[in-house]
Amino acid sequence: MKLLFIILTIVTTVRLSESRESLKTYSINMIKGDIELSGKGDDPRWGEAGALTDFHYPWENEAAPYTEFRSLHSADWVYFLFNIKDHDVNIRQETNKKTEVAASSRAEIFFRIDEKLDPYYCLEIDPLGRVLDYEATYHRNFDTNWSWPANQLVIKSDRRKDGYSVEFAISKKSLEQLGLLKNNVMQAGLFRANCSHPPNGGEEFKWMSWMKPEARTPDFHIPSSFGILRLMD
Repeated sequence: MKLLFIILTIVTTVRLSESRESLKTYSINMIKGDIELSGKGDDPRWGEAGALTDFHYPWENEAAPYTEFRSLHSADWVYFLFNIKDHDVNIRQETNKKTEVAASSRAEIFFRIDEKLDPYYCLEIDPLGRVLDYEATYHRNFDTNWSWPANQLVIKSDRRKDGYSVEFAISKKSLEQLGLLKNNVMQAGLFRANCSHPPNGGEEFKWMSWMKPEARTPDFHIPSSFGILRLMD
């Protein structure tokens, strides 16, 4: 029995290692000093970041509209930028509660500690710069009363005729305290929600992702939705 346990442990470890190696990886370059957030992504240092445009519709038979993601890091902060083409931006703004973001067009980034998703953390940011931040456990158990640690998340946004951009900074201190930044590596999902209003009312969503989730119906809250963000020296 002891030998069988050892063999099963080795097989499981190898499979997890292979799974990590197969994940898409985005390299986050380091900069000196800090980026001045405007929401427009107009700090010239954004030119030092690689442009990730590999977003697609996993559950639609059509080409996805343009989405660009960039990220950089400094001594104390990790910076993120989504540039989004969208000629039909939809925003729900009635009570201005953060849950209204879930009914709006938005960019999303999820962070997990490991494949168990117990817990993981989500930031969903709309074109107004409002954030729906919450802690979650698998599968889809959400605590929307949770908020990112105070003063450790800064968000700016900008509306344009052809879409919008969201620009935000997260402190390395908070990422490390939550167990999300380990050895300069973060496990993260990058997503976008396209929201439209059909003639019969309500909201209609089409979902975009960097990774291709292993799900027949739309669901980003599963292990296969996550890739790797690696901080470079």
